[in-house]
Amino acid sequence: MRGKQATKRKILADPKFNSLVIAKLINHIMERGKKTIAQKIVYGAFDIIRQKTKQDPLEVFEQALKNVTPEVEIKSKRIGGANYQIPFPVLRERGLALSFRWLIQAARSKKGKPMKEKLAEELMEAFNKQGAAIKKKEDIYRMAQANRAFAHFAR
Repeated sequence: MRGKQATKRKILADPKFNSLVIAKLINHIMERGKKTIAQKIVYGAFDIIRQKTKQDPLEVFEQALKNVTPEVEIKSKRIGGANYQIPFPVLRERGLALSFRWLIQAARSKKGKPMKEKLAEELMEAFNKQGAAIKKKEDIYRMAQANRAFAHFAR
């Protein structure tokens, strides 16, 4: 690896809920630097969750995130001319980034509705342990279990 590793930037908490995790979600949703649009999407999704579930959207969001965050992931490693899929435990920051990516990808894949409605639906499905993001987590976990015989190659 050449050069220096990029320094970790501090991000500010979001203005409405004063939460770093929600600020990170907003930054993941943001496209082309349009932060106010990303905030409207997230806050709109939280309003929809409040209307439909009659629960605190922060609690629904936290539980959905906990349900989607993976414990293990697989990385490909070349050993002796063969490629092995090796299961690795996921660090907290990496798990958060993966869960955001899967939730947003699942929401964007739905068609015919505004993004705030799609995101609200995906968060509520993840809260109930359903939906595309949960399926992605389970697929990764299943692959890691199938390849756990190669775990001794991990360093």
